[in-house]
Amino acid sequence: MPPTENHFETSLKRTGKDYADLHRWIDDADNKNERHDFTRIWDFGPQIAAQFGEEGVREYIEHLREDMEKKFKKIRHQYKDVMAEAQSYFGIAAKEE
Repeated sequence: MPPTENHFETSLKRTGKDYADLHRWIDDADNKNERHDFTRIWDFGPQIAAQFGEEGVREYIEHLREDMEKKFKKIRHQYKDVMAEAQSYFGIAAKEE
């Protein structure tokens, strides 16, 4: 997932505000997993809206989307590498013609 500071930059580009306090809250080490849980958006949304407004809620969702995108990209890359290794191991790798 991108470093928290990267989220500051993307928020600043989108909104003109860095939402640093929001991003630090989302990435707080003791609560990071629960605050990145998409099923908890409705739980945290009212609190975020009260503190940061509706735009803050959108930035929360964008933060989660960016992290998810980065995480799945990493997993896809790892999957490709592991599959290539397994195919090679078993001699079923695609042969170049």
